Amino acid sequence: MIPLRSTERIYGRALVTAALIAINTLIFLYQATLNPYDLNTFVTQWGIVPDQMRGYGLFTLFTSMFLHGGWMHLIGNMLFLWVFGRNVEDLIGGPSFLAFYLLAGIAAGVVQVMVNAYSRVPTIGASGAIAGVMGAYLIKFPRTRIVTLIFIFFFVTTAEIPAAFILLYWFAIQFFSGFGSLATTNYSGGGVAYFAHIGGFLIGMLLIRAFPARKRWRAWYEEE
Repeated sequence: MIPLRSTERIYGRALVTAALIAINTLIFLYQATLNPYDLNTFVTQWGIVPDQMRGYGLFTLFTSMFLHGGWMHLIGNMLFLWVFGRNVEDLIGGPSFLAFYLLAGIAAGVVQVMVNAYSRVPTIGASGAIAGVMGAYLIKFPRTRIVTLIFIFFFVTTAEIPAAFILLYWFAIQFFSGFGSLATTNYSGGGVAYFAHIGGFLIGMLLIRAFPARKRWRAWYEEE
């Protein structure tokens, strides 16, 4: 299932969400210009390396949120940010949404480091912050329906699915995949940062309660 858009009305422009997507895209385009050696150095310097978190390494909890490992990684993250981020930004306002997004992303990074403290493999991506946005969406818009792309064998169709179902289904996958990965004996390998997703989602559910909803005015040109 691939979410395409929310049916929840938006009363303003999601400028912060759009800006975050633009910044992530521009940084990835810069990454694409680097040769393999320089790219590896860049990712190691600015990504989260749990085994090197002392001192300056703490700053990577912030910078790692703006790096991605490939086009599909970037596109998938930005799609989820666009679908779920706009409504949350519209609800609490741009400045509050930016603060929420960054706090959720940093907290998600901390959870990943705690679970995988001795890894020397960089963790990168906006997934933890976006998971926080998704957790907030579950709390604030559980009954909203999401237009979703569905693949059934060789057929492709769309359907409106309750947000709560999509979000809880996504979280269940992260949860069981994350705890299933603990059964492996190699804690230094790469892969998906499941615990950043799990931590970000749960933190987002809690953190959104600290951001009061603003009054949203209906635009003059919208119909009843």
